[in-house]
Amino acid sequence: MGWLLAMGLVALYPSMYSPRVRQLWPGDSDAATAMLQVIAAAVITVTALTFTLTVVALQLASQQFSPRLLRDFIRDRVTKAVLALLVGTFVYALTVLRSLHREEPLPELALLVAFGLGLASLASVIAFISHITRVLRVDTMMLTVHDETARTIATFYPAYGDERPQSPHGAGHGMDPDFGEPVIARRSGFLRYIHVDELVRACERADAFVRVDVRAGDHIVQGTPVASVWSLVHTRKPAPSVFEAVHDALNFDYERTVDQDAAFGFRQLEDIAVKALSPAINDPVTATHAIGHMADLLVTLCGRKLGPTLHTDAAGRGRVVVPDRDLRYYLELACGQVRRYGAAEPTVLKALLAMLRDVAAAARNDEHRTEIERQVCYIIAELPASIADHDAEQVHDMAERVRLVLVGQVRAGFVDRSGETRST
Repeated sequence: MGWLLAMGLVALYPSMYSPRVRQLWPGDSDAATAMLQVIAAAVITVTALTFTLTVVALQLASQQFSPRLLRDFIRDRVTKAVLALLVGTFVYALTVLRSLHREEPLPELALLVAFGLGLASLASVIAFISHITRVLRVDTMMLTVHDETARTIATFYPAYGDERPQSPHGAGHGMDPDFGEPVIARRSGFLRYIHVDELVRACERADAFVRVDVRAGDHIVQGTPVASVWSLVHTRKPAPSVFEAVHDALNFDYERTVDQDAAFGFRQLEDIAVKALSPAINDPVTATHAIGHMADLLVTLCGRKLGPTLHTDAAGRGRVVVPDRDLRYYLELACGQVRRYGAAEPTVLKALLAMLRDVAAAARNDEHRTEIERQVCYIIAELPASIADHDAEQVHDMAERVRLVLVGQVRAGFVDRSGETRST
């Protein structure tokens, strides 16, 4: 882009410039050459600095927080825009520089644009340093992961009161769920997302039904089953086109993404918490902040209809069932590693129980409450015998508060002396 702009402006004959444009560059050819040389040299130096800062940011994010956060840095728009501007300015300056000749009139407009690009490059570097400083804050990274996960939940989980059936039996099908033609994976990798609409249309054309047996975020190994197919015309087998449609609908990649996988957001937040609890970092407060983000997401999940989703065709006939994770899975994902790595730190165990108390206040049914109680028992079981009596009492007190909320005594579970059950 910088080369095209430079060639276009240089190609304009100086006589085509207005007198006002010519007055904006009062210098001669030597001054123009010197300015372009300064711009080119400075920009290439700053570009190297920008690349260095980006690499350092990637290393810090990988070592101190989670290697799964690198994807957010790589696709950062500000970093890409700054690098594009710097490289474009360098190419532009070199292109204009090679077009200068003492015996020919100066391309004043091209020189004026070069001057502006030099100033813009300086401003972009200052903005980049401010941006990278903000992005490297762990709170910013946790907020980014939280917001991405919340959008995924809002997009792919229906509201809790959604009355659509979750199984083909609720949609009027009489097929036996224990039988079906298996679909075998042709390649390995993480299931990134499922093109459900295309699969529904293929099933409608072939009058078939598909139950997908894998979820977005699963690691699939070539040769393992990923779906089952039934023909709704019982006198024949499913059409081969349906099997091809299943393969086409499953999008694999070498890395896991949050596109349709809310669990990956929890995984990143738990990674931050576990890293913070490592002896090399030893930062339980950061771990409690990550737990707080997971608490908000779990409360959101309680207001959603979890489990499988039945997708219907235009006539309302169920065609595809896509499974998904339930609250037990998400609670174990949020609590499991953190309670094991943070067992010796009462602050972390209290934060996990405070998270469960928040989820208990949003629980919609007995199944939710049973799973919350299960996690409370697991956390109490992790208390080491060496922990001080005072610290153990605080953990047990928080566990009792969760149980009070579970039986409907919400206010009693949240009222405390001085905010000690909400703050770290």
